[in-house]
Amino acid sequence: MTTGHTKARNSTRKGASLGITPRGRFADLDEDKLRGGYYTSPTVADWLCAWAIQSAGDAVLEPSCGNGVFLEAAVRRLRSLGATPAKIARQLRGVEIIAHEAKAAAERLRSELGKSAEKVVHNSDFFAWWQETDQPAFDAIIGNPPFIRYQSFPEPHRTLAMAIMGEQGLTPNRLTNIWVPFVVAATASLKPGGRLALVLPAEILQVTYAAQLRSYLTDHFERIDVIACNELFFENAEQEVVLLLADGALASASEDNTCQVALTAVQTVAEITEVEPSLVLKQAEPKVIRHDSEKWLKYFLDNRQIAFMRELRDAAITTPMSSYASIDVGVVTGKNEFFVLSSEQVEELGLEGYTTPLVSRSAQLKGSTISKADWQSLAARGDRVHLLNISKAQAGKLSAKLRRYIEEGERKNFHRGYKCSIRDPWYLVPSVWVPDGFAFRQIYDFPRMVLNASGATSTDTIHRIRSHGADPERVIANTYTWLTAASAEIEGRSYGGGVLELEPTEAERLLMPAQLNGAMPLKEVDQLVRAGRLDDVLEENAKIILRGHMGLSVAECNLLKSVWTQMRDRRNSRRRSGRKGAA
Repeated sequence: MTTGHTKARNSTRKGASLGITPRGRFADLDEDKLRGGYYTSPTVADWLCAWAIQSAGDAVLEPSCGNGVFLEAAVRRLRSLGATPAKIARQLRGVEIIAHEAKAAAERLRSELGKSAEKVVHNSDFFAWWQETDQPAFDAIIGNPPFIRYQSFPEPHRTLAMAIMGEQGLTPNRLTNIWVPFVVAATASLKPGGRLALVLPAEILQVTYAAQLRSYLTDHFERIDVIACNELFFENAEQEVVLLLADGALASASEDNTCQVALTAVQTVAEITEVEPSLVLKQAEPKVIRHDSEKWLKYFLDNRQIAFMRELRDAAITTPMSSYASIDVGVVTGKNEFFVLSSEQVEELGLEGYTTPLVSRSAQLKGSTISKADWQSLAARGDRVHLLNISKAQAGKLSAKLRRYIEEGERKNFHRGYKCSIRDPWYLVPSVWVPDGFAFRQIYDFPRMVLNASGATSTDTIHRIRSHGADPERVIANTYTWLTAASAEIEGRSYGGGVLELEPTEAERLLMPAQLNGAMPLKEVDQLVRAGRLDDVLEENAKIILRGHMGLSVAECNLLKSVWTQMRDRRNSRRRSGRKGAA
């Protein structure tokens, strides 16, 4: 593996943070962070070791030890339990693929273990080491595995990792992040009754590619605790991480295992590290697991809320959005700089007749409806709301001005970008159609859907809604409920910046009334949403739809509202605390 890979490093530097692969803008990050150089603090490592290592005789593994902060914490824990340096050197193992990191890890342990420190650290690919070592062999496994995307994980390490997943009955794909096989192999390395204590991305709670792993873990452990913190752990990164504590490893997997999963949410890192692990975990309410595709994100709710949402999902009074409409991504241009234009640009470049009205940003959708007048207002103020949309018929006879514009794009190498390069010709944008409505892809407060009366399409920052036959206005009017809002928080995935993101398949799972009866008129909804009075709309639709048509009680409506507001407020609190939360 090259030194430029995005492995999460470990360090004892003051104020260090939990390991993470950087996301988003890289321009402001130094070289260390471009490699994924976010650090696990010694206090967090000590806390995890205090939970995972229970006796002086425990055999302990750190499968991705970096420069040794977890190993050093493990030595401190084992010494406190009475283990001698000679014994620790025999029972503690760390694996690290980068030679200079492995050397640094051994050096870190030398003051405690002397020359025996060299025996602890193995400079190897973990997956190759794993296959060559007798398993299971450990009582406790600790650490912070690398967070590397499938495409960025080099061979032959990737093939070895995926083969181990296959041996354990899982089927990886090209979305599988490399931390997943690390968790799988670590689990398979535990003796019966063993413990797993890892720093993992919060994706384990919610993303589809981790669904198999969630089932795998619940088949292999008696109890799993996940600890989330509203204070983000690292600078310049908005991805949330969690602490995974899995207890009571089973001798063999069992789908009949009654694993309990408990989620604990705290505000600050200090609320974790300054309290005994048992006291932190005691406050959590274990949840009853369903062995299906259900996300663990739901387990931030209490058992009453969870049971109610499950009942609604299975009830005859609800149906998924997919019963009424399909939701698809917006137009993928490949180069918005070239294809998305303002009215002034269209006129100056002589591109009249080659464009389609467009909504290019969710901020352009102010209410629950976008009309032609709304679109014209956007165009008049200079927004880029025109899509260059050359038909196949037009491509055979381009105007001189359009040809010059295309040639200018080619001089800038726009045609060499991936999405453009796979098209022939590169400037014909596929899948341009006008939807019945729009659905927000990224959500801060409410999963707003908007009736499209403008004749516009959208870029892929906004999803497109196409009705299966139901009146689009009635469909969209019936989305303005706590029912749809609550299910969005469960079906979507949230990130450290407080954003809830819904992919099309997730949006199609949003709960809707089984019958599209009356709702608050969309014209009135539009006026109130534009005036910032969304809550008034939801209260009125609770009376009309939830209680009137669906027959829910006032208490059930309030329970539904609590699911939405609790989940929404949790992720929004992370958005507010994220900038100051880099420990």
